[in-house]
Amino acid sequence: MAAFTPPPLPSDDKRWKIVAGTMRKNGFARHALIETLHTVQSSFGYLDDDAIRFVARSLRVPLSQAYGVVTFYHYFSLKPPGRHTMTLCAGTACYIKGTDKLIASAEKHLSLKSGQTTRDGQISLMTARCVGACSRAPVMICDGEVAGEVTDEQLIAQLERWAVE
Repeated sequence: MAAFTPPPLPSDDKRWKIVAGTMRKNGFARHALIETLHTVQSSFGYLDDDAIRFVARSLRVPLSQAYGVVTFYHYFSLKPPGRHTMTLCAGTACYIKGTDKLIASAEKHLSLKSGQTTRDGQISLMTARCVGACSRAPVMICDGEVAGEVTDEQLIAQLERWAVE
């Protein structure tokens, strides 16, 4: 039986070399599916159909299994993120401190639902089950920066700062 030869990279984009490195490090083994998908997500910001197909083919995993993993885990996104991302913690402590009102306010201000991106691609609004900063509830993460004891005024001010960029 001939040795497995992985398919060629989808493009010359250097990020694909990082993905290939993850697969190579794991011997193109099926158990590397989640790690490889994580590498694609980290490199490109989301997983499109072509990327999922490439990973499934490269790791010899059924396409249905790859899609099953992508759609099961909350971390993976099938859509490109906005230029800015606001994540509101929806954990118990944050919920008790009013994050439900913050989420509603952000959705109203942006005219979208949590998990969506504005039409202009500027802002993605996300929620997380818990970000581990319960003592600072309610918490929001704006482009990776954690802010605690957030008020509606602070949230709206941040959205408006991003809107004028």
